[in-house]
Amino acid sequence: MNDKAVFRGSYTALVTPFADGAVDYAALRALVDWQIESGTHGLVPVGTTGESPTLSHEEHRAVVETVIQQAAGRVPVIAGAGSNNTREAIDLARHAEQAGADGALVVTPYYNKPNQEGLYRHFEAIAEAISIPIIVYNIPPRSVVDMSVDTLARLAKLKNIVGVKDATGNVGRILQQRAAIGPQFVQFSGDDILALASVAVGAIGVISVVSNVAPRLCADLQNAALAGDFRAALALQDRLTALQQAIFLEAGVTGAKYGLSLLGRAREEVRLPLVPSAEPTKKAIRDALVFAGVLDA
Repeated sequence: MNDKAVFRGSYTALVTPFADGAVDYAALRALVDWQIESGTHGLVPVGTTGESPTLSHEEHRAVVETVIQQAAGRVPVIAGAGSNNTREAIDLARHAEQAGADGALVVTPYYNKPNQEGLYRHFEAIAEAISIPIIVYNIPPRSVVDMSVDTLARLAKLKNIVGVKDATGNVGRILQQRAAIGPQFVQFSGDDILALASVAVGAIGVISVVSNVAPRLCADLQNAALAGDFRAALALQDRLTALQQAIFLEAGVTGAKYGLSLLGRAREEVRLPLVPSAEPTKKAIRDALVFAGVLDA
Protein backbone atom coordinates (compact mmCIF):
# COMPACT_ATOMS: atom_id res chain seq x y z
CA MET A 1 0.00 0.00 0.00
CA ASN A 2 3.00 2.31 0.36
CA ASP A 3 1.27 5.34 -1.14
CA LYS A 4 0.73 8.47 0.91
CA ALA A 5 -2.66 8.91 -0.76
CA VAL A 6 -4.07 6.12 1.41
CA PHE A 7 -3.15 7.99 4.58
CA ARG A 8 -6.46 9.67 5.47
CA GLY A 9 -9.28 9.20 7.90
CA SER A 10 -9.36 7.73 11.39
CA TYR A 11 -6.20 5.88 12.36
CA THR A 12 -6.20 4.17 15.75
CA ALA A 13 -3.15 4.50 17.98
CA LEU A 14 -3.58 0.93 19.18
CA VAL A 15 -3.15 -0.11 22.78
CA THR A 16 -1.01 -3.16 23.47
CA PRO A 17 -3.14 -5.54 25.56
CA PHE A 18 -1.48 -7.38 28.43
CA ALA A 19 -2.41 -10.46 30.41
CA ASP A 20 -0.50 -11.29 33.59
CA GLY A 21 2.46 -9.18 32.55
CA ALA A 22 2.82 -10.50 29.00
CA VAL A 23 1.56 -9.17 25.69
CA ASP A 24 -1.84 -10.72 24.95
CA TYR A 25 -1.43 -11.44 21.25
CA ALA A 26 -4.86 -13.10 20.93
CA ALA A 27 -6.54 -9.97 22.28
CA LEU A 28 -4.37 -7.83 19.99
CA ARG A 29 -5.45 -9.78 16.92
CA ALA A 30 -9.09 -9.50 17.98
CA LEU A 31 -8.70 -5.74 18.44
CA VAL A 32 -7.27 -5.42 14.93
CA ASP A 33 -10.26 -7.25 13.46
CA TRP A 34 -12.76 -5.21 15.48
CA GLN A 35 -11.14 -1.95 14.47
CA ILE A 36 -11.22 -2.82 10.77
CA GLU A 37 -14.78 -4.15 10.95
CA SER A 38 -15.80 -0.89 12.66
CA GLY A 39 -14.56 1.21 9.76
CA THR A 40 -11.20 2.37 11.10
CA HIS A 41 -9.10 3.55 8.15
CA GLY A 42 -5.66 2.59 9.48
CA LEU A 43 -3.74 1.28 12.47
CA VAL A 44 -0.76 2.67 14.38
CA PRO A 45 0.78 0.10 16.73
CA VAL A 46 3.55 0.66 19.31
CA GLY A 47 3.22 4.38 19.76
CA THR A 48 3.03 5.84 23.25
CA THR A 49 -0.55 4.58 23.49
CA GLY A 50 0.85 1.13 22.68
CA GLU A 51 3.11 1.54 25.74
CA SER A 52 6.24 1.43 23.60
CA PRO A 53 8.40 2.86 26.43
CA THR A 54 7.86 -0.30 28.48
CA LEU A 55 7.94 -2.88 25.68
CA SER A 56 11.17 -4.77 25.09
CA HIS A 57 12.61 -4.54 21.59
CA GLU A 58 11.49 -8.13 21.01
CA GLU A 59 7.94 -7.31 22.10
CA HIS A 60 7.92 -4.14 20.01
CA ARG A 61 8.86 -6.07 16.89
CA ALA A 62 6.41 -8.87 17.64
CA VAL A 63 3.51 -6.44 18.11
CA VAL A 64 4.30 -4.73 14.78
CA GLU A 65 4.47 -8.07 13.02
CA THR A 66 1.24 -9.30 14.62
CA VAL A 67 -0.73 -6.20 13.63
CA ILE A 68 0.57 -6.30 10.05
CA GLN A 69 -0.20 -9.99 9.71
CA GLN A 70 -3.69 -9.64 11.18
CA ALA A 71 -4.55 -6.56 9.13
CA ALA A 72 -3.52 -8.55 6.06
CA GLY A 73 -3.57 -5.52 3.79
CA ARG A 74 -7.14 -4.54 4.66
CA VAL A 75 -6.00 -1.15 6.03
CA PRO A 76 -2.63 0.59 6.14
CA VAL A 77 -0.39 0.04 9.16
CA ILE A 78 1.91 2.86 10.26
CA ALA A 79 4.30 1.39 12.81
CA GLY A 80 5.67 3.42 15.67
CA ALA A 81 9.45 3.65 15.27
CA GLY A 82 10.49 6.54 17.44
CA SER A 83 13.38 6.91 19.87
CA ASN A 84 15.58 9.64 21.32
CA ASN A 85 18.50 7.52 20.10
CA THR A 86 18.83 7.94 16.33
CA ARG A 87 20.48 4.55 15.87
CA GLU A 88 17.67 2.84 17.75
CA ALA A 89 15.04 4.70 15.73
CA ILE A 90 16.74 3.58 12.52
CA ASP A 91 16.74 -0.02 13.73
CA LEU A 92 13.03 0.11 14.60
CA ALA A 93 12.18 1.82 11.30
CA ARG A 94 14.12 -0.78 9.31
CA HIS A 95 12.25 -3.54 11.11
CA ALA A 96 8.92 -1.86 10.34
CA GLU A 97 9.82 -1.77 6.65
CA GLN A 98 10.99 -5.38 6.62
CA ALA A 99 7.82 -6.49 8.42
CA GLY A 100 5.68 -4.92 5.71
CA ALA A 101 4.47 -1.72 7.38
CA ASP A 102 3.00 0.92 5.07
CA GLY A 103 4.74 3.69 6.94
CA ALA A 104 6.62 4.61 10.09
CA LEU A 105 5.55 7.11 12.74
CA VAL A 106 8.65 8.76 14.19
CA VAL A 107 8.39 11.04 17.22
CA THR A 108 10.63 14.03 17.82
CA PRO A 109 13.44 12.96 20.19
CA TYR A 110 12.34 13.42 23.78
CA TYR A 111 14.46 14.37 26.82
CA ASN A 112 17.68 15.10 24.82
CA LYS A 113 16.29 18.50 23.70
CA PRO A 114 18.02 18.71 20.28
CA ASN A 115 17.94 22.02 18.44
CA GLN A 116 16.30 22.38 15.03
CA GLU A 117 19.41 21.20 13.18
CA GLY A 118 19.57 18.14 15.42
CA LEU A 119 15.92 17.41 14.70
CA TYR A 120 16.55 17.72 10.97
CA ARG A 121 19.53 15.39 11.00
CA HIS A 122 17.72 12.82 13.17
CA PHE A 123 14.87 12.52 10.68
CA GLU A 124 17.19 12.78 7.69
CA ALA A 125 19.19 9.79 8.95
CA ILE A 126 16.03 7.71 9.40
CA ALA A 127 14.71 8.73 5.98
CA GLU A 128 17.96 7.67 4.36
CA ALA A 129 17.79 4.27 6.07
CA ILE A 130 14.34 3.23 4.81
CA SER A 131 12.18 3.71 1.75
CA ILE A 132 8.66 3.54 3.23
CA PRO A 133 6.83 6.79 4.04
CA ILE A 134 7.60 8.54 7.32
CA ILE A 135 5.10 10.53 9.36
CA VAL A 136 6.78 12.98 11.73
CA TYR A 137 5.18 13.03 15.18
CA ASN A 138 5.46 16.50 16.72
CA ILE A 139 4.25 16.49 20.33
CA PRO A 140 5.94 19.27 22.31
CA PRO A 141 4.09 18.58 25.59
CA ARG A 142 5.76 15.16 25.81
CA SER A 143 9.02 15.54 23.90
CA VAL A 144 9.74 19.10 25.17
CA VAL A 145 11.06 20.11 21.73
CA ASP A 146 8.82 21.62 19.06
CA MET A 147 9.70 21.06 15.41
CA SER A 148 9.40 24.42 13.71
CA VAL A 149 7.42 24.95 10.53
CA ASP A 150 10.67 25.78 8.74
CA THR A 151 12.34 22.54 9.84
CA LEU A 152 9.31 20.48 8.83
CA ALA A 153 9.25 22.20 5.44
CA ARG A 154 12.93 21.38 5.01
CA LEU A 155 12.29 17.73 5.89
CA ALA A 156 9.32 17.58 3.52
CA LYS A 157 11.76 17.95 0.64
CA LEU A 158 13.06 14.44 1.42
CA LYS A 159 11.18 11.98 -0.75
CA ASN A 160 9.79 9.70 1.95
CA ILE A 161 8.90 12.22 4.65
CA VAL A 162 5.29 12.63 3.63
CA GLY A 163 3.41 13.99 6.60
CA VAL A 164 3.06 14.99 10.22
CA LYS A 165 1.03 13.96 13.21
CA ASP A 166 0.52 17.37 14.79
CA ALA A 167 -0.05 17.32 18.54
CA THR A 168 0.96 20.91 19.21
CA GLY A 169 -2.58 21.71 20.34
CA ASN A 170 -2.60 24.60 17.87
CA VAL A 171 -4.99 24.24 14.94
CA GLY A 172 -3.31 27.23 13.35
CA ARG A 173 -0.15 25.14 12.94
CA ILE A 174 -2.00 23.02 10.37
CA LEU A 175 -2.57 26.16 8.30
CA GLN A 176 1.01 27.35 8.71
CA GLN A 177 2.39 23.99 7.60
CA ARG A 178 -0.02 23.87 4.68
CA ALA A 179 1.14 27.30 3.57
CA ALA A 180 4.81 26.40 3.91
CA ILE A 181 4.73 22.91 2.39
CA GLY A 182 1.57 22.63 0.32
CA PRO A 183 -1.73 20.76 0.46
CA GLN A 184 -0.14 17.52 -0.72
CA PHE A 185 1.68 17.12 2.62
CA VAL A 186 -0.26 14.70 4.84
CA GLN A 187 -1.38 16.25 8.12
CA PHE A 188 -2.98 14.19 10.87
CA SER A 189 -4.37 15.69 14.04
CA GLY A 190 -2.69 14.20 17.08
CA ASP A 191 -5.36 15.52 19.45
CA ASP A 192 -8.74 13.80 19.45
CA ILE A 193 -10.68 16.84 20.58
CA LEU A 194 -9.15 18.94 17.77
CA ALA A 195 -9.61 16.35 15.03
CA LEU A 196 -12.73 17.89 13.51
CA ALA A 197 -11.36 21.42 13.67
CA SER A 198 -8.09 20.22 12.12
CA VAL A 199 -9.88 18.71 9.12
CA ALA A 200 -11.68 22.00 8.63
CA VAL A 201 -8.32 23.73 8.09
CA GLY A 202 -6.61 21.11 5.96
CA ALA A 203 -5.80 17.96 7.95
CA ILE A 204 -6.78 14.67 6.33
CA GLY A 205 -7.51 12.71 9.48
CA VAL A 206 -6.57 11.87 13.03
CA ILE A 207 -4.31 9.41 14.78
CA SER A 208 -6.67 8.73 17.62
CA VAL A 209 -6.59 7.28 21.13
CA VAL A 210 -10.36 7.52 21.59
CA SER A 211 -10.95 5.33 18.53
CA ASN A 212 -9.63 2.43 20.59
CA VAL A 213 -13.02 2.41 22.33
CA ALA A 214 -15.26 4.21 19.81
CA PRO A 215 -13.89 3.21 16.41
CA ARG A 216 -17.17 3.49 14.51
CA LEU A 217 -17.97 6.98 15.76
CA CYS A 218 -14.45 8.24 15.08
CA ALA A 219 -14.43 6.76 11.58
CA ASP A 220 -17.89 8.12 10.79
CA LEU A 221 -16.84 11.57 11.98
CA GLN A 222 -13.82 11.56 9.70
CA ASN A 223 -15.87 10.25 6.77
CA ALA A 224 -18.37 13.06 7.20
CA ALA A 225 -15.78 15.80 7.70
CA LEU A 226 -13.60 14.72 4.78
CA ALA A 227 -16.72 14.65 2.59
CA GLY A 228 -17.44 18.24 3.61
CA ASP A 229 -20.54 17.37 5.65
CA PHE A 230 -19.64 19.33 8.75
CA ARG A 231 -23.20 19.35 10.07
CA ALA A 232 -23.13 15.55 10.35
CA ALA A 233 -19.57 15.61 11.64
CA LEU A 234 -20.49 18.08 14.38
CA ALA A 235 -23.41 15.92 15.48
CA LEU A 236 -20.97 13.02 15.91
CA GLN A 237 -18.50 15.33 17.66
CA ASP A 238 -21.19 16.26 20.17
CA ARG A 239 -21.45 12.59 21.15
CA LEU A 240 -17.66 12.24 21.45
CA THR A 241 -16.57 15.38 23.30
CA ALA A 242 -17.16 14.06 26.82
CA LEU A 243 -15.33 10.83 25.97
CA GLN A 244 -12.41 12.71 24.43
CA GLN A 245 -12.08 14.65 27.67
CA ALA A 246 -12.56 11.69 30.01
CA ILE A 247 -10.03 9.41 28.30
CA PHE A 248 -7.34 12.04 28.87
CA LEU A 249 -8.09 12.89 32.50
CA GLU A 250 -5.06 10.69 33.14
CA ALA A 251 -2.76 8.92 30.68
CA GLY A 252 -4.70 8.26 27.49
CA VAL A 253 -3.72 4.60 27.39
CA THR A 254 -5.04 3.91 30.90
CA GLY A 255 -8.33 5.52 29.96
CA ALA A 256 -8.53 3.59 26.70
CA LYS A 257 -7.74 0.28 28.40
CA TYR A 258 -10.39 0.88 31.07
CA GLY A 259 -12.91 1.60 28.33
CA LEU A 260 -11.91 -1.58 26.50
CA SER A 261 -12.30 -3.55 29.70
CA LEU A 262 -15.88 -2.27 30.03
CA LEU A 263 -16.50 -3.39 26.45
CA GLY A 264 -15.02 -6.82 27.19
CA ARG A 265 -12.26 -6.46 24.59
CA ALA A 266 -9.06 -6.17 26.64
CA ARG A 267 -7.87 -6.13 30.22
CA GLU A 268 -7.26 -2.87 32.01
CA GLU A 269 -3.71 -4.02 32.77
CA VAL A 270 -0.86 -1.58 32.13
CA ARG A 271 2.83 -1.62 32.98
CA LEU A 272 4.56 0.51 35.59
CA PRO A 273 5.09 3.38 35.91
CA LEU A 274 1.49 3.55 34.67
CA VAL A 275 -1.27 2.29 36.95
CA PRO A 276 -4.99 1.84 36.31
CA SER A 277 -7.17 4.92 36.27
CA ALA A 278 -8.47 6.34 39.55
CA GLU A 279 -12.13 5.75 40.43
CA PRO A 280 -13.36 9.29 39.57
CA THR A 281 -11.72 8.95 36.14
CA LYS A 282 -13.32 5.54 35.64
CA LYS A 283 -16.75 6.98 36.41
CA ALA A 284 -16.21 9.80 33.92
CA ILE A 285 -15.15 7.34 31.22
CA ARG A 286 -18.07 5.01 31.88
CA ASP A 287 -20.56 7.89 31.80
CA ALA A 288 -19.02 9.25 28.60
CA LEU A 289 -19.17 5.85 26.89
CA VAL A 290 -22.85 5.61 27.80
CA PHE A 291 -23.51 9.17 26.55
CA ALA A 292 -21.75 8.38 23.26
CA GLY A 293 -23.95 5.32 22.82
CA VAL A 294 -20.98 2.94 22.88
CA LEU A 295 -21.88 1.29 26.20
CA ASP A 296 -25.29 0.37 27.57
CA ALA A 297 -26.26 2.18 30.75
